[in-house]
This record gives sequence, structure tokens and C-alpha cells, in this order.
Amino acid sequence: MTAELVRGQNHTLPQTRLEIRVSAGTPVVAGATLGDERGTVHGIEWIAHPGSPQLPGLEVSRQAAADHRLAVDLDAVPAAVHRVTVLLALPMEAGGPVRFGAVAAPFVAVTGLEGTEIATFTLTGLDAESAVAALELYRRQGDWKVRAVGQGYAGGLAAMLADQGVTGAAELARSIHEAVARGMARSVAPPPPRTPEGDRVRHTAAIGDPAPPVSPPAGHTPSRPTAATDSTAGGPTAGASTGPINYAHPRREATAPPPPPPTAPPAEPGRPAQPVAGDATGWSMEERLYNQVWGMFEDLARTTAAYRSAVDFAESRMDQELDRALSDPRNRIGGAGDRAREEARAKRDQLTDRAREALDRDLAQLAAESAVVEPALPAAFAGWDNPVWHAYRVPMEIPMALRIGDLHLPENPDLRIPLLVRLPLERGIWVDSGRTASEAAALTDTDRLRRLAMDNAVAHAARLLAVYPAGEFSVHAIDPAGSAAAALAPLVNSGVLAGPPASGAGGVASVLAQLTRRVDLVQMAIRAGAADSLPPELDTAEQLLIVNDFPHGFDDRAVTQLRYLADEGPSVGVHLLMVADREDASAYGPVLDPLWRSLLRITPVADDHLADPWVGHAWTYEPLRTPPGSRVLEQVLAQVAAARRTGRRP
Repeated sequence: MTAELVRGQNHTLPQTRLEIRVSAGTPVVAGATLGDERGTVHGIEWIAHPGSPQLPGLEVSRQAAADHRLAVDLDAVPAAVHRVTVLLALPMEAGGPVRFGAVAAPFVAVTGLEGTEIATFTLTGLDAESAVAALELYRRQGDWKVRAVGQGYAGGLAAMLADQGVTGAAELARSIHEAVARGMARSVAPPPPRTPEGDRVRHTAAIGDPAPPVSPPAGHTPSRPTAATDSTAGGPTAGASTGPINYAHPRREATAPPPPPPTAPPAEPGRPAQPVAGDATGWSMEERLYNQVWGMFEDLARTTAAYRSAVDFAESRMDQELDRALSDPRNRIGGAGDRAREEARAKRDQLTDRAREALDRDLAQLAAESAVVEPALPAAFAGWDNPVWHAYRVPMEIPMALRIGDLHLPENPDLRIPLLVRLPLERGIWVDSGRTASEAAALTDTDRLRRLAMDNAVAHAARLLAVYPAGEFSVHAIDPAGSAAAALAPLVNSGVLAGPPASGAGGVASVLAQLTRRVDLVQMAIRAGAADSLPPELDTAEQLLIVNDFPHGFDDRAVTQLRYLADEGPSVGVHLLMVADREDASAYGPVLDPLWRSLLRITPVADDHLADPWVGHAWTYEPLRTPPGSRVLEQVLAQVAAARRTGRRP
């Protein structure tokens, strides 16, 4: 029976292998400290946080998230540790909440490894606090107990660490927030949440409407039985329409979406259900497929996390058994020590084999699901090799998301999950052309890597043009030295660019001034509720700016304008697609750090730099490529250009 704790109440723990699950209404930083009998933390090596997530017997998340799972093995913590305190803090991100009183009360549950709740605690009554000691696990007469704490700190993470006796608490808190900022910059955004009425969330407002707050990412509620866990994704975001700018989705409904239709016969007892494309909630097949892909992503993340946790436990248990056996001098000679080692390794192998069997079973089910989902994906969700592109027609409305690559984990590199980003884009994209980005990049010639990066950017621009209705998406290009002429040729030759690629310092200044002015005008119109005041010549379509070879051709003013577009542009339909090597801009120092963090970094070659929003695995990103010899890109762009000339769908 679950113990529902109130502040100050304690409960005996029936086991020592635990998970601590945190659910909040907004992304939070989760960490833990190890304390002695008096609760004193003896240095930074006794603190688990996103920058240093593992300690003996303890592992925390590597980034801020609305949901966390902290792994705890109380048998593995050092003997001097008598208290494990779970900490929560709000990340120091621009525009985010600064006090817990402004968000939903966090909920913390202590569970067994199988998910059974042992004790729960809802942290109510918080107001100005931006950090809180949620609960603590402590030793008492040889047993472990959990106590609900709920002690908040208006001084934030630094004040909370200082209260536990940490030397240099302010510096450590700053380094933790910096690690979180880096993690948020590389993380894949989770699907949007639903409002209580099941409504889809609007991320920007129509001109003249009050600007609603952007709902933060939230956790998933179970809705589909799949390989590892139950999960759902949220509803779609929306795109612009012609005339007055309105970013509300044209198919936005006001009631909860229906469940997936029963398209497959029930499974036989003892056998897994046969996978079906669209096996998720949603108003349309597109939305159901979108939610299903995100469900597969989460399932693969969680089943892999379970496998890795089991392997770590098996290794830790073997080490402990060996330490106990060999601590007796009599076992160090003769055959007793060898037998102890063999028995410990046999137990380790048995545990890891069982974990691998469970993982393989889940992977097989996910692979079967992927095999039926991939052929059913619409063009916006499909790879270039999908036959759906050969039947391409310019759409009448925008999709809810766009595929920009694939993700996979080392446990099964062949099982790839589409990386879908919501539309309109909520952040710009940075294609990293640097050779220091990854091992694969380091092995690639510099010129070839830059060409691959620009080809990748052009392919993304082509996909964006292809999934928007005719005339509702415009693309600009800045190529100061003209080095990307060959890569830009498909866009130039098809006539889909808003103008010739800008070159030289003058061209850079002209394009940036034009887009900066557009952002300013639309923002003023939104604030004033005066859509009619926009100049008639203003292009109300979504705008994409491709920037090659940054910072060549950029003076200080141009750099400032680019940062402004990265920060303010997405909310009013202006997006960046940068191809750059960060080392080339090293002369600017930390001035450009906010720019890099604001962009979703992808690479022209495989690289394991992206993190999921659930458990923080390092996923290998694979860029999308057109099949060798295929002219699908040129054919799609030709249809886009024809539709723009006629002003209608061909």
C-alpha cells in the first residue's frame, strides 16, 4: 500500500533498490546529495547533478525535464553516507518560471524497480522558492527510511547547497546551471502537452489576439501498449495562413481526440499484439502517426534505460560479492577465492542475460512496429527514399511536424526512430560543419564536410518548402563568399528562393535588415492588435534564412542582428538555418554562446550528441540523404516552383 506522505512524515523502505520519480509542470533540475549522520555534504564529490550525474549507488538525470527517474541503490552508497537528499531547482533559462509558486506543485514518488509506489509526496505550499529539498532517504538503526522534507529556498540552488555545508556553493550552483543550459541546447523537445480539455496547444498567437503563454513540455500519460512502457505524445502545433498572420492550426479541435480505431484483431493469449500503423490517439491519421512515432521513441529510451540499469546493477553486485568474499584473508589462497569469483561472475552473467532477453524482446516488437509505420508515413514524416515522395503534390495545409533525421542507440543501430520537429519551427537549426564535432567528422576532409553540411541544409530547406502550401514559405540565403554555389544550385535553378543568394558584406547587411524589420513590424502589430497596420508589401509567409560560412562577411552589427533573429524570429515566423563551424567564430568568445544554445544542433555525418527528454540517453543522429542517383529533390522543388507560379496546387 502506497504511503502518501505530508511534510515531515517518514516511512520505512522495504527494499534498497529504488527509483525516485519526479513529475512537475515545467522542466526542473533534479539532483541529490550524500550526507553524513548530521546531513553535512563533504565536498562536490558527494553531489550528483546534471554535470556529474553518477555517484556510487546513485544516478540522476543529465538535463532539465518535466519528468525524472533517479536510480538509487542504497546498498552501494559509501558506508559513511547516512542521508540521501533529493533536490529540485528551476533552470535559469530566459523566459522560464523563476519561482515554484508560479507552476504546478511537483510530485515525487519512491518506487521499486518494477514501478510499484512505496511512498509519494506532493510539494505544496511553495511560493518564492526556486529550489527545494524534496525528500531524503536516511539510515535509522540499520534500516533505511524516507522522509518528506519540502524545504524551499528563495535563494535558489546556491542557498540550498550552502545550507547543507557545501563549500563554494555559489560556484557549484553556477556550474550546474551551465551544464543544464548545455543539456537543454542539445535536447530534443518532447511532444507538446494537451490542455485539460484535450485541446491542442498554440505556441504563438494570431495578430490581435492576446498572446497565450507557451505551455512547457510535460510528461506523457499512458495510452498505448508497446514494447517498453505506455506513452503518448501531445497534439500538434500550427502554421501560418495567407492574409493576416494566424498561427493557429486550421484543424484545431475543442474536444479530446478519439482513441485509435480497432484496425487489428486482438492478440492471442501469450503472444504480443501485431503492430498497426496509426496505433495512437489523434484527430487524423497524421496526428496518430506523429504520436505513435513519439511513443516508439519513448519506448526505446525507457527499455534501453532499464537494460543499462540492470547491467550496472549486475556489475555492482558482482563487485560487492567479490569484495566481501576476498575481504577474508582465508579466501585469498587456495580455491576458495577462485570459486567466489566464478560464482559472482556467473550471477552477473545470469542477470545480464535475462536483461538482454527482455531488451531483445522489446527491440523485436519495436522493429516490427517500425516496419509497418515507416511505409505509412506522410511525406513530411518520411525519408527521401520513401515512395510517397514520387507521388508528391503540394499540400493545401501544413503538417504538424517535419522529419529532419533519424535517431538510434548502440544496442540496436538498425532500429531507427524518425526525428520529428514541430511546425512552425520553435527554434532554429545549426548544421555543424566543424571537424571537432565528432569522430566521424574528424575523419572527414574539411572541404567535403562543409559541402555535406551545406547539402544537408539545402535538403532541409527543400523539405520545408515542400510541406508548406504554395506561397506560405519563403527561403533566403546568405553566402558571403559564394562558396556554396554548387550546394544552393537546386534552390537557385528551381526558382524557389525569395532572391539571389546574398554575397559580400553588403548582401549580408541587406538581408538581415529586411528580416529584422519584418520581426519588428509583426511584433508591434501583435502587441497593438493592429493587423491592418502592416505594410501591404510585407510578405506574411513563414521565412527561412540559410546562413553559410558564418561569421565571414558579418560585422558586429550583423552578428547582433543574427542573434536577434535567433531569439525573436521563431515566434513571428522567421527561422534560422545556419551552416557554421563554431571554431571559426571563436574570436567572439562567449558573446555567441547564447546563439549556439538557442539552435538545435545537427551534423552532416553521424554523431551521438542529441539527448532524449525522458532519460537523457546520447542518441546517434543520422542525417537524411537522397538515394544515390535520385532526382527526387529536383522533382519536388520543380512542383513547388510551379505551384508558386500558378498560385494553386498543381
